[in-house]
Amino acid sequence: MSFKDKVAIVTGAGSGIGFEICRSLAAEGARVILNDIDSQLAGNAATKISEVTGGNCMAYSGDSGDVSFVQQMVAKVVEDYGRLDIGIANAGITLYGDFLSYPQERFFRLLQVNLGGSFFLAQAAANQMKNQREGGKLLFTSSVTGHQAHKNLVVYGMSKAALEMLAKGLVVELSAYKINVNAIAPGPTLTERTLREDPDYEQIWSRLTPIGRPATVQDIAEAALFLVSDKARYITGQTLVVDGGWSSVSPSPYDK
Repeated sequence: MSFKDKVAIVTGAGSGIGFEICRSLAAEGARVILNDIDSQLAGNAATKISEVTGGNCMAYSGDSGDVSFVQQMVAKVVEDYGRLDIGIANAGITLYGDFLSYPQERFFRLLQVNLGGSFFLAQAAANQMKNQREGGKLLFTSSVTGHQAHKNLVVYGMSKAALEMLAKGLVVELSAYKINVNAIAPGPTLTERTLREDPDYEQIWSRLTPIGRPATVQDIAEAALFLVSDKARYITGQTLVVDGGWSSVSPSPYDK
């Protein structure tokens, strides 16, 4: 159990990739704080993980784009568990829209959650890790849309590219405190949301992905766990693209 007694926060984890990261961490012995803006979803997810893994997973619901909430969440985790070892800023929203008519309220809300939430979780977690003097791990969830342009996702892709620069920039800020900072960039992934938005999602991305299928949430979670494990102790400031080779060829579902 490589994460035994490690304390981890994962935001945006009521379902999908975040849920699987929490489940995997709990199964490996970590004490996991599962955050989601939907309190019922968070509570049900944490209960399910605890029951299935026999591990320790607690829900903490709230808006990860709210700086004061993020700070309170980290303080509460430290109060309850005495420490914080891993911070995974997974929460993000996707607000599609044409660039020429993209409304400012959508623009600023997306940046508030995707960038602000990630930045201030990292800040609060890093301050705690610095005080502990034992180092720690930070991970941001980026996307292949931060590497390749995708129709109606200009703002989303911009936010994800910025997260990768944040991981790189924090190397000079946090390495002295033995804090590793990396990002993971998933490609097309089968989740409840992607299948709900497009029933043909799996078929489309199986055709477009060189490896022959979209990712599962387990594919992404296993890569994430590597980056926050001691096995990645000499890796920092990097982005790991997990996309089955899609970004090497970049075919679009909009191509005729």
